[in-house]
Amino acid sequence: MAAKTDQRGNSRVVFERGIPAQMMGIDGTWRRDCTMEDVSESGAKLTIDGSVEGLHLKEFFLLLSSTGLAYRRCELAWVNGDQIGVNFLKIGDKKKKARSASIGA
Repeated sequence: MAAKTDQRGNSRVVFERGIPAQMMGIDGTWRRDCTMEDVSESGAKLTIDGSVEGLHLKEFFLLLSSTGLAYRRCELAWVNGDQIGVNFLKIGDKKKKARSASIGA
């Protein structure tokens, strides 16, 4: 494992062999095995097993545990062959703000 700084100034951890993970559609209709090559606070580089053709990669979940308890919501940043870059979405990003309903007395 080596740490380096990327172009955005984020500290990035590069894994020597990669970390096994899975990508899953937001609606749960597809899954794809992948390997996390590096990770920072804001995103990661993934190598995808198999074709990504026909998958909705604009937004998806990156599952980091077999139970699905460790995950990040991602958006596609770039594609280069079988590798993709993803940005992690924070809670509240790209979500409609919940309507503030006043509970009156």
